[in-house]
Amino acid sequence: MEDDLDLRFKEAYIKASELEEKLPPDIMLRLYAYYKQAVKGDRFTFNDNSDLRNAFKFNAWMQLRGMSEKEAKKEYIKLVNSIIK
Repeated sequence: MEDDLDLRFKEAYIKASELEEKLPPDIMLRLYAYYKQAVKGDRFTFNDNSDLRNAFKFNAWMQLRGMSEKEAKKEYIKLVNSIIK
């Protein structure tokens, strides 16, 4: 059974996906980092052949090192809700 946090996280992801084209790059980076931390935690992966954009995304994710996956989900939801309001 899915708990409330996971359900709210999925709903926030859907909402954020619909807004993707309208959001400034800094907000997109924060959403990306919280999402990656929420689903992968500190299990970082980086493709050496990546461009500068991917390097920024990876760096944003690395800055959340040590944050629990549960906390990352909460922060992701909070950020999405602040964008929508």
